[in-house]
Amino acid sequence: MSVVEQPSAKKAAAPSQRSLVALSWLNFFLSGVQTAFGPIAAAYLAAQQWTTKDIGFVLSIGGIASLVSQVPGGELLDAVRAKRLLVAVGVVTVALSTLIFRLWPNFPVVALAEVLQGMTGGVLGPAVVAITLGLVGHAALAGRLGQNQRFAAAGGVTVTLAMALVAFSELPWAMLVPVVLAIPVLIALSQIRAEEIDFERASGGAKHFQGGQTQRAKRQVALLKNHRLLIFAVCSILFQLANASMLPLVSEMLAYEGKRQAAPLVAALIVVPQLLVALLAPGVGQWAEKYGRKPLLLVGFAALPIRAVLFALTSNPLVLVAIQLLDGITGAVLGVMTALVIADVTKGTGRFNLAQGMFGTATGVGASLSPTLSGLIVHQLGYLAGFASLAGEGLVALVVLAVFLPETKEKLPT
Repeated sequence: MSVVEQPSAKKAAAPSQRSLVALSWLNFFLSGVQTAFGPIAAAYLAAQQWTTKDIGFVLSIGGIASLVSQVPGGELLDAVRAKRLLVAVGVVTVALSTLIFRLWPNFPVVALAEVLQGMTGGVLGPAVVAITLGLVGHAALAGRLGQNQRFAAAGGVTVTLAMALVAFSELPWAMLVPVVLAIPVLIALSQIRAEEIDFERASGGAKHFQGGQTQRAKRQVALLKNHRLLIFAVCSILFQLANASMLPLVSEMLAYEGKRQAAPLVAALIVVPQLLVALLAPGVGQWAEKYGRKPLLLVGFAALPIRAVLFALTSNPLVLVAIQLLDGITGAVLGVMTALVIADVTKGTGRFNLAQGMFGTATGVGASLSPTLSGLIVHQLGYLAGFASLAGEGLVALVVLAVFLPETKEKLPT
């Protein structure tokens, strides 16, 4: 059975100030929910005398569920008009998953909660981007994504600092943090006016599509033939192979060396780049419109191998924090550019959200493989070789980007 979606009425993107302010706070509180869940869940299970093996296993289940949900989530976002409802369902699911952890911390139920929470990964982040595109349109997307990233980084920093202050001293109460944060998320979501989210824009500009199985397969095949999208995906996979395990490798090195300040130092390594992201992200959006996407992407990608080389040369705490500022540059650039480039290369296709899902799956595979590969290298050859391998992978990603990815920003008519 196929479903035909009628095109939305042609209208210019003119969102109200109320919707834009609500979108900013949606990013702030949603980032807090997502930041809080993982660390609190792991710490709470450890306090319940779970073994590290079992904790790692259930967290891996959640990661796999998130990876598997990316493409179906993208398909759903391209097909469903009520994108605010999808976000609301996802947020409530995370809150319920947290309550399951708190009330029934036994393995089968917690594993189910991890699956439910992981499945929201294919919807929540992409849905916020889709809502943003539907509100402001492609022409204003770069600047608005910069604002989104600023508020998301600020929300993540706020929750991280709050958790560091309580130091999980009251873990049963700390488990309620994602539940409490879900309330302002839903309030902010309700303040975004549904009639201002244009369905056609939010899906990448398609006028209509048939929703049958054959047509969905054709849409996926068409994306696999999109050369610019494929090149960017390859670059991002290589980037994640290097980036995903870099901070964990630094944390392991500090713990292995027995540094007493390892815990607060790791917290600083997480928070400091996020503060820089909050400062830089709006400027990144503006620069992307002025100078194009590729120059900024080159800066963001280049910071990665430089950071890996510098990490290999020192374990001085202050120097490590200074080096981690490079991660803030990378985070600000990719936080804005990833969705923006995908929107560029899928404009007019109606496949924007499906492309987000396929892209998320590919980069998620790279991020999943990264700790295994770096762990094997460190085990055999030591930390210096481990950081050198990450630098090499990052350099390959940079070269592929520089040589093969064209500028994706449309040239304005002269």
